[in-house]
Formats: sequence, C-alpha cells, structure tokens
Amino acid sequence: MYKVFVNNTPIILSTKKTIDDYETIHIKDVDFSIVIRDILKKESKREEAKYHFYHKNEDKLLAELYTKLPVVLAGGGKVYNANKEVLFIHRNGKWDLPKGKAEKKEDMETAAIREVEEETGVTGLEIIKFLYKTFHVFKRNGEFRLKVTYWFEMKTAYSGVLVPQKNEGIMKVKWKNSKKAKKALRDSYANIRQLFSYEYLT
Repeated sequence: MYKVFVNNTPIILSTKKTIDDYETIHIKDVDFSIVIRDILKKESKREEAKYHFYHKNEDKLLAELYTKLPVVLAGGGKVYNANKEVLFIHRNGKWDLPKGKAEKKEDMETAAIREVEEETGVTGLEIIKFLYKTFHVFKRNGEFRLKVTYWFEMKTAYSGVLVPQKNEGIMKVKWKNSKKAKKALRDSYANIRQLFSYEYLT
C-alpha cells in the first residue's frame, strides 16, 4: 500500500479492490486533476476526502501512477548525529527534513547527500539504509506534479555550524533530540511523519 498526499490528505494506492468508506477508482480510470480539485475543495470546507486507487498488480499500479502527472524525482535524508539527534529544517512555516530534486542522470543516493549538504551545511554524510519512498502532489507554474522522494537514513560526525540555504526558503536548521523532534513533527507534513516510528508521533 502507498499514500499519495495532496496537502495532508492521503490518497490510498493498493492492490485491494475495495477499502471500506473510500471511493475506489481503478488507476487506469483516474483523472487526477478532478480528484485533486475535489480534495482541495473539501479541505477548504474542513471535510474529509477519501480516495482509493487500485490495480491488482503492484508494479502496474505504480507504473500507471507515473503516467498520470509529470513526475519529479527527489532525494532526502533523515540524518542522525553522534548524539542521536535528527536534523530538521524550517521552511514555509513548517518543520521538514532536507530533500530536493535530483539532477539529470543523478542516482538517488547522490542526490540525497548533495541536497542535505546544500540545504544544511552538514558534511561527512554516510547512508545507512534506504527508508521509504513518499509521494506528494504539488503545483508549479499552474501545473500539478507528482514528487517522488527517496528517503535515506544517514549518519554524520559533523559538529560544525549549520547553514540554512536561504535562497531555497530555509530559515532554520536544527538538530533535535527525540523530545524536540516529537514537538516539531506536530508542525510538519503527513508524508514526513511517515518516516518516524510510533513513539515520535504520540
């Protein structure tokens, strides 16, 4: 199962034919612009939109998803320092994790490390493992697009100055222990919260 976020509203993607209380549409029949506008309309009225897209084959489910909107590939990092603190950035009034668009022919690991370095000033990054792939819809130049972000757990011994990339709208960069991370996640994005274990979210 996957979730595609429109703001903080998840669209469920799965190989199940139905999910209780969700409007189910075969992925081949989806008109994303109609679905997105309905979600945004309901959000403005504080109503809940529940959409479920399905295909019996998981590979084809994702392949069809990628035909529905222009896809932007990105890499990001959930970075730990020697004190087991997590690296956060503050942008657009929300706490987030460093991430950014992959350059042409750049693999996701390289993109993730480069973006973390550029957005935070942190160096000496080492990838521990691949974590998760998140999906969210955004609008650029009047067009809806699908951002697919590959997230990696990283570690670093860096203890130097943190430098927010202000030309990318980043106002703060902070290391946060579990207590402060838990607080930051309350003022973050649903797709970012997916990357954290239960104890951070309760």
